[in-house]
Amino acid sequence: MNHYETVFILNPVLSDDQIKETVKKYEDFLVSKGAKMVSKEDWGLKKLAYPIQNKKSGFYHLFEYTVAGEVITDLELEFRRDERFMRYLTVKLDKHAVAWAERRREKLKQKA
Repeated sequence: MNHYETVFILNPVLSDDQIKETVKKYEDFLVSKGAKMVSKEDWGLKKLAYPIQNKKSGFYHLFEYTVAGEVITDLELEFRRDERFMRYLTVKLDKHAVAWAERRREKLKQKA
């Protein structure tokens, strides 16, 4: 089991219900493939550095999870098929990145 982090940007024209439904769909997809969700964050609507598909903003989300490496190919294939996704990036985390992510989550808990 490897530790991964996926950040994705959803189309800004989606309603709150559509966004929640999309996030839940892909969380369920990962869990059904044997993933253990470590954390998920909703970063909200953010302005993009450059237009993507003629849009200047998008809804950002982050998933942090552990799963077997073969599942990532299936996940990214599903992202490519879904027109609600504007961009996505999946990164395999090493031990230093995992420790950094844990410290970051602790800081966020303290601020909340």
